[in-house]
Amino acid sequence: MQNGDPSHSFSQPGLLPPGPPHPSPLTPPVGLVLPTQLVQNQIHELAKTLPPPRKQNTACDACRSRKVKCNRLPGQEKCQHCQSKNYPCTHYVQQATSEKKRNAAVRRPRGISTSSSSSPVSSGHSPTGESGSPPWHKSAYGAPWNSKLGGYPNAPFQSTPNLLYHLFAPPESGPSESIFAFGPFKPRAPAYFAWGEMASKLEEEAFRTEFALDLVEVYFQIVHTRLPLLNPLQFRARLNLQATGQRPAISSRQEEPIHPALIATVIAWGAKFSEHPLLVADRQKNAGQSLLARTLIDRCREIAEATKVHRIPHKDHVVIALLIETMQCQNPNTENGFHGFWLNSGIRNLLGLQINHKSVMADIKDPETRGTMIFAWWMACLADAFSSFYYRRKPMLDDDDYDIDFYTAEPGPQENVDPEKPSPREQLEGYYSAAHALARISRQMARLLWRPTTDSEGIPVEAAIHYSSELSKWRDAHLSKVGVPPNLATNWDFVSAVSACASDAQYHVIWIGLFSAMDEFGVRDDSLSPSGMNQVETVKRKVFEEALNASLRVSALAGVLTSNGYLKLDPAVMHVSIIQAGFFLARLGRPEVQNCIEGLEQYSYAYEETKELSQMIRREYEQTVIKGPSFHEMSNTIPRRTTPADITNANAPANGNGNGVHHAHHDSMVGLSSRAIHSPPI
Repeated sequence: MQNGDPSHSFSQPGLLPPGPPHPSPLTPPVGLVLPTQLVQNQIHELAKTLPPPRKQNTACDACRSRKVKCNRLPGQEKCQHCQSKNYPCTHYVQQATSEKKRNAAVRRPRGISTSSSSSPVSSGHSPTGESGSPPWHKSAYGAPWNSKLGGYPNAPFQSTPNLLYHLFAPPESGPSESIFAFGPFKPRAPAYFAWGEMASKLEEEAFRTEFALDLVEVYFQIVHTRLPLLNPLQFRARLNLQATGQRPAISSRQEEPIHPALIATVIAWGAKFSEHPLLVADRQKNAGQSLLARTLIDRCREIAEATKVHRIPHKDHVVIALLIETMQCQNPNTENGFHGFWLNSGIRNLLGLQINHKSVMADIKDPETRGTMIFAWWMACLADAFSSFYYRRKPMLDDDDYDIDFYTAEPGPQENVDPEKPSPREQLEGYYSAAHALARISRQMARLLWRPTTDSEGIPVEAAIHYSSELSKWRDAHLSKVGVPPNLATNWDFVSAVSACASDAQYHVIWIGLFSAMDEFGVRDDSLSPSGMNQVETVKRKVFEEALNASLRVSALAGVLTSNGYLKLDPAVMHVSIIQAGFFLARLGRPEVQNCIEGLEQYSYAYEETKELSQMIRREYEQTVIKGPSFHEMSNTIPRRTTPADITNANAPANGNGNGVHHAHHDSMVGLSSRAIHSPPI
């Protein structure tokens, strides 16, 4: 991990074997180490240089008929075999195959309409309007943004300073206030009171510019390390904002303006994690939560909707949609929570651009666009699979919806591969190979577990056994490569800590989700034979043991990250694992739940909904301590624990009911749990 790609959850091999956390000393670092601009650029360069899919069917007709390798040296018209035999080196079969693939690729997915039969990305340019301007210029005219602001002006995004003026408009602005780009700016200082005592400085254009630049840098320091969808150098140059005292950049090249929704998204992301004095004052005034950050997220979504990000297939719209999805509230039960809308919009845009076709992806000429689209596709593909399992919905994608397999491509000749350790590209490809394998398991489980028939009839025992087996196989094949490495203590920085812990927790939370489904729906055995009943009980015990070990491990990971202050800077990577592990441990009455509670409290710095979830988990734990664990279909697999009510009603040692053995088991589990709390699982 230390020498690999810091933007992805991949670490060096030779890691801890799966199972309960192992005690190991770890010295917390002093201060918070965030990536420099050089590291940020390296992250994006690695992400965008993902190898394109290998082109096949390139052999000439003669070599194809003889089924031999076709070798043609650069600059020569014939391959070596045709030269030696004086054969005509033709490619009729290859041309016919390519033509067939192209005809198949231009078939548009249902529900997506475009004005062209070819992919705008593969043609090397972006979709533009009739006047040559990007599609968002025209789509925003007259579109509603905020009823308090009275709607967009006729020329809403002619300049970035204009956009900043509207983004940082005070929350109490009335519809009578002029917000037109060409109109005079009226004083708005008194309306900023809700954002703290320093918010009135947003009235000054120079302060707005410096504040926006600060939020952009926070984005690239924290969010970009996990989601390297933007080119830092290119974004800063195209933004073309200059702080006070700096001369404006002069370039002979005409840069395409940045999409206004993309600027708003980056700024809103930065506001979630920034410790700028203005935001600190905002949080102090509003009980630890930033109303300005919340407002920026709302306005970011409104700009994206007004510019039709969710409707027009465009490479910028893909990036915007994927960034908005993880930025907003992640609680699906709230009005502005996770509903999969922006993730599904990003996937629809990718399908509209035909990024799921290998033939289209390989024909993209611009390496910057190709790398970004490849990374965006796999980010969307994995997010769709895991979120469908976490949030109990049907996946949008299936295995036969794409044929891209970039992680099978060979390393480029320019890479110097150290035989002692994998190269950054091999690490990146290894991560995506492992993540895709786990995503396919999650996708299959989501399609079965969340069906209405499963709810009414239960989970077939064959399916429960199959999923348990598949998860165990994945652990044996991949966890040692993408989990927490034993040498992580030597370089325990923000990127390596969150990345390795997130990959480790991503696997373990699947066991907790499987247990919850089995407890809710039950396990169905249609054979009704004694052997079938034994199978049911065996798989139930196995899943419980795996879920318990998984929750203890996630709790330990959360404890390590919390003690280092990393979770308040985590862009929604660990939250699902911590929430599910916390509720599972709380329902068991396990003291290790405290790690999850404290982790979610720290998470509330950026995701305020986790504060309420931590309180719910605490109440669940306190209730369980008094009344004992409460489960349904899986209750017979839960070891019985002594509660205050048991001590009041009976004298356990005197009645000879075997509770002495139970206490011994309980003490051993508590000992394991205490080690998991106070030591990292490495």
